[in-house]
Amino acid sequence: MSIRKRVPAVAGGLGAVVLLGLAANFAIGGQHYNTPSHSQKSAKAHNVIMLLGDGMGVSEVTAARYYQYGADGRMNMDKLPFTGFQTTWSVKPGFAPYKPDYDPDSASTGTMWATGAKTIDERISQGPSSADTVPGDNLETVLEVARKAGKKTGNVTTAELTDATPAVLDSHISLRGCQGPNDARATCPLETKAAGGPGSITEQTIDHKVDVLLGGGRARFEQPLVAGGTTNVVDYAKAKGYQYVTDATSMEAAKSNKPLLGLFTPVNMTTEWSGPVALQGDGTPPQRCVTTNRPPAEPSLAAMTTKALSLLQGDKDGFFLQVEGASIDKQDHAANACAQIGETVAFDKAIAIALDYQRKHPDTLVVVTADHSHTSQIVGEDTTGNGNPTGYSNNLITADDQVMRVTYGTAGGTARPTAPPSQQHTGAAVPVMAIGPGASAVLGTTDHTDLFGLLQGDALRH
Repeated sequence: MSIRKRVPAVAGGLGAVVLLGLAANFAIGGQHYNTPSHSQKSAKAHNVIMLLGDGMGVSEVTAARYYQYGADGRMNMDKLPFTGFQTTWSVKPGFAPYKPDYDPDSASTGTMWATGAKTIDERISQGPSSADTVPGDNLETVLEVARKAGKKTGNVTTAELTDATPAVLDSHISLRGCQGPNDARATCPLETKAAGGPGSITEQTIDHKVDVLLGGGRARFEQPLVAGGTTNVVDYAKAKGYQYVTDATSMEAAKSNKPLLGLFTPVNMTTEWSGPVALQGDGTPPQRCVTTNRPPAEPSLAAMTTKALSLLQGDKDGFFLQVEGASIDKQDHAANACAQIGETVAFDKAIAIALDYQRKHPDTLVVVTADHSHTSQIVGEDTTGNGNPTGYSNNLITADDQVMRVTYGTAGGTARPTAPPSQQHTGAAVPVMAIGPGASAVLGTTDHTDLFGLLQGDALRH
């Protein structure tokens, strides 16, 4: 199995196409580094499970580990034997050679691993172009490759199913905000079906015939296909043969004889945990998080992962499944440490489901990563007040019965409003972990685009 890196020409000479084998020669910044093959050179991954923690940088993982399990604790993701780091830079609008953008969004980063190519922020599985509103060339995604190979496919998220990360697998559009038909008519009019385009993300998701679709975003699918019409995308999905469910009980009862569309909330799904938003100065009083925030009618990410695997497994050609823990990012933006950590712990429980499946089916490749890093940092609590961070802080009582201060400081400006504004992503490299056939390819420091070939499993061999 080789990994093909498809990167448009970038200023500075980083645009060359590079083929990376499992046994050696990772190309980083023009230099080559050898990695061991671990006797996996000829291994084939029949099934692929890609788990992505949105905004889950090293700091977010560490905060969850310390809070939930203490300083000596370990998470399920820590059990994956091969670990590396990946760079996530996107490119800026313009003309080749494109200039790098070091602090990307989820649309451009998702496009990287889904297609093997760099693109501009806000872009969903299209190549870069001169401006956000100028569509780029459509790029084949790993889900489309899997479908051509006869594999079943699944897409599971705690965000709206039309959010950037799930959308990069089954849609191609110039702006990530064109999620439902109304959204596309307002923002991407030239890409609507009425204009001869592929339609909104909701419509393209159904047209791609993904076998299992589970997440939030019901309101997007309830937008009418035609302005002022009565037929919406849910109706369109049913006409295409989808069984449609809206709660945990009906999801569990769903059968494997039809593709499944599960939309459990109008927008993003409810976070597992809750707690106060961070405060300036000393931060919030030391406290523990409320861990019972998700309504029982909404399935957990672990439950959705379990159901997806039960529906996808057993096919002779295998399957490709993506699972996203989406609100790690969203609660990092909100400077809410409890909600952020709870989503990381919930994501880690979904990883446990994938690892259990991999143990029973060793021809399955499991890859865990993040799309980009985020703002939260663990800093020392300062009793004098003189060393307190200038941002916003939560003080949490960990499993060790000690105070851990989590601070947010990438937004606020000189005015420093009392309520923290939406925090910004950061450009740090993200962790990548893997187990199963081909897993050693993640060793060292690679780029998000390098995942494209690995995630195809044995699809290229059909």
